[in-house]
Amino acid sequence: MPLTRRSVLRATAATLAAPALGGVGVAGLIGPATAQEKVWKHALSLFGDVKYPADFKNFDYVNPQAPQGGVLRSIAVGTFDNFNSVITGVKGNLAEGIELVTETLMARSLDEVSTEYGLLAEAVSFPADFSSATYRLNARAKWHDGKPVTPDDVIFSFDAFKTNSPQLGAYYRHVTKAEKTGEREITFTFDAPGNRELPTIVGELTVLPKHWWTGTDKNGNKRDITATTLEPPLGSGQYRLKEFQPGRNIVYEKVGAYWGKDLNVNVGTNNFTQMRYEYFRDYTVALEAFKGDQVDWRLENSAKDWATSYDFPAIQQKRALKEEFPSSSSGIMQCFAFNIRRDKFKDARLRRAFNFAFDFDEMNKQLFYGQYKRINSYFYGTDLASSGVPQGAELEMLNDVRADVPADLFTKPYTNPPGGGPDVLRGNQRSALALLREAGYEIKDTKLINTKTGERLSVEFLISQPTFERVILFYKPSLERLGIEVMLRTVDSSQYINRLRQRDYDIVVSSWGQSLSPGNEQRGYWGSQSADQAGSRNYVGIKNPAVDKLIERVIFAKSREELVAATHALDRVLLWNDYVVPQWSYPFQRIVRWDRFSRPDTLPKYGASAFPTVWWWDADKAAKAPQRS
Repeated sequence: MPLTRRSVLRATAATLAAPALGGVGVAGLIGPATAQEKVWKHALSLFGDVKYPADFKNFDYVNPQAPQGGVLRSIAVGTFDNFNSVITGVKGNLAEGIELVTETLMARSLDEVSTEYGLLAEAVSFPADFSSATYRLNARAKWHDGKPVTPDDVIFSFDAFKTNSPQLGAYYRHVTKAEKTGEREITFTFDAPGNRELPTIVGELTVLPKHWWTGTDKNGNKRDITATTLEPPLGSGQYRLKEFQPGRNIVYEKVGAYWGKDLNVNVGTNNFTQMRYEYFRDYTVALEAFKGDQVDWRLENSAKDWATSYDFPAIQQKRALKEEFPSSSSGIMQCFAFNIRRDKFKDARLRRAFNFAFDFDEMNKQLFYGQYKRINSYFYGTDLASSGVPQGAELEMLNDVRADVPADLFTKPYTNPPGGGPDVLRGNQRSALALLREAGYEIKDTKLINTKTGERLSVEFLISQPTFERVILFYKPSLERLGIEVMLRTVDSSQYINRLRQRDYDIVVSSWGQSLSPGNEQRGYWGSQSADQAGSRNYVGIKNPAVDKLIERVIFAKSREELVAATHALDRVLLWNDYVVPQWSYPFQRIVRWDRFSRPDTLPKYGASAFPTVWWWDADKAAKAPQRS
């Protein structure tokens, strides 16, 4: 499952590097209660004991005395027309940073794997068979209007997300109901025992104010949880929305009377008085805005820009800094993703031919300064990535679906086509043509023709960021040499999102972040039920019974060993069906920033830079690099 529910909501399909990351999954939750008596716990962990005791003061990776103040100006790309997170992926473009206004039942620790501590909920209890979970709300938790957070708010929020969000509807599929079982208690009932991930999934639920959403706005109009809105929402979080200009910027301000100011999970975090998001048309414009000191920091996803675009006076004078931070908490599949709902992409041999035409080695050399490594797993960069040939428990699982998977996966390791010199590339072209012939195509007058329909194979790459144009233009000649007609269409972010929702595309650039412990979110990525759901992240349109069965093995794994074996099996089946052409990855987060900020000496192991969460405005540094207005 994702690191947080918010990472699902904010995930995008067209990025140059890793998107929203994955999160917690299936292992062993601590201290299960008996069915007869609730045993309340302050934390959940899927990997055994938690690091911090119930009375801990703050996380080790924060500075509890961090100064409070300053304005952080961040980049947003595209536009926005919506503050309602419930319908993300269905309607509208959600505003950047809106998650600052809301809170979840539990808060994630950044120096432990798959561990959560109390936020809106002060404690959790669940029976030994994982058939339900009960959360007890913190008595101090309040909305910004002063009213308490109640079980009714939690139930309303759960129902709203499950009913109106395709992704979260799948995510909460096994949570059958939420009901008030005490003055401050909510019990979530699951459809069957044994799904050890569900208590943690529920802990990620964002809670919304029922009384606000079922009320009326200043004009007397009844609010609608199923509609987009630009009315500043009521929340309970550390920030409230102060002001905005639609499509241009949003400003959030720290709430002075915030109820959880001294809560251990909040101490030393979110230290800026204001969080400001400036919107730009694309990442190229945003880069120039950074150079012009219109924003304070930038997450750089382009190897070319990292290598060539930051040689300007402020960098040379150390008023602006470049820094890389190791990223060790997640895996990634970034790729060219086929829409196999379209007949021309239904044959795996044709899809494999596209991989043979992809000259990654030369692209890496010419475009990326040799910085990247080729991805060869849907869980690349983790121990969940399959390798070699299946053995042991993984082989047993694959034997159960043998009739529905390619036979070669039992005897051959999955590999991308080799790269190298001209001889290798010519061999790849020959292999691609052989696969295309097997799939029913032949070359006629330099055009690749379907022998049954007489139609030429034509494909369109759909993207929303011009920065990716050079990648596709590099790939295009290799496909054209096979007789394929190739078109590139770059559209604005709103049109791109709408076409994704309508499944109106041939090939898109997509990425799926994966956690160290995947789970229920895999249904939304590759499950048959999600293939026809508008707004789901099954962009490929996979409907494969073997994949469905292996997803269930991942979700219901009873040990870490079983989880790893099931994930290896799932990974292997996805790879051998050639649903995508894998791209590349980089094991660091690249950050460039104006030198106005400081951070703790030790950053969290699983948080990369953790910027801006644990950073703060440094007045002394800022005096040496004064901020331009």
